[in-house]
Amino acid sequence: MRCVVYKSERKLDSYLYVTTKDEFSDVPEALLNMLGELQFIMDLDLASRDKLGYADIAEVTRLLDEQGFFLQMPPGEGYPDL
Repeated sequence: MRCVVYKSERKLDSYLYVTTKDEFSDVPEALLNMLGELQFIMDLDLASRDKLGYADIAEVTRLLDEQGFFLQMPPGEGYPDL
């Protein structure tokens, strides 16, 4: 599975994964507001990777399929209430 990764300029060490570049229609407006400006980091083929930083590849793939995005937060920081 291919995806696109963006870095939050407002929320340190937070990354937003989406399925299509510059397509954020599946991402809740409150989450986009919390993250602020997003900086494109990379196109990524999840199938070609063994590890993915702090995120579990299976979970990233599942959430991209189910909700159209995945939010990677810094270790120890909980998922925001939206």
